[in-house]
Amino acid sequence: MIETPRPIEVLLVEDDPGDVLLTTEAFEHNKVKNNLHVVNDGEQAMAFLRREDKYADSPRPDLILLDLNLPRKDGREVLEEIKGDAELRSVPVVVLTTSEADEDILRSYNLHANAYVTKPVDFDQFIQVVRQIDDFFVTVVKLPR
Repeated sequence: MIETPRPIEVLLVEDDPGDVLLTTEAFEHNKVKNNLHVVNDGEQAMAFLRREDKYADSPRPDLILLDLNLPRKDGREVLEEIKGDAELRSVPVVVLTTSEADEDILRSYNLHANAYVTKPVDFDQFIQVVRQIDDFFVTVVKLPR
């Protein structure tokens, strides 16, 4: 009997509506059956992860896609809080950002990001990147439950 993997819970932390739409379309285009949740800033991300206020019934994400440049609390601060929290640090975080700056890459890995991916501007390439992230974290990697 082949076990059908359950959909994973993905939290997208992204403030750009265009990038949210691209990611949503990429999930749909790839026929990704995972549940995509979206928050638009770092404070919402931490409330979602800690299940506070309107996020009290939110699922624990199996994977976080995190932009670095966010309002209210930037992605670097969010990453530092996640990896500094004993309850959250095991959740894989993929930094998915437009920045190609060496200091952003180094700082993200120093803060224990699981991967750093620069967003392609081309739609087809963006879809391919989302597919590769999904394939890796859903098919190849064993995620903590």
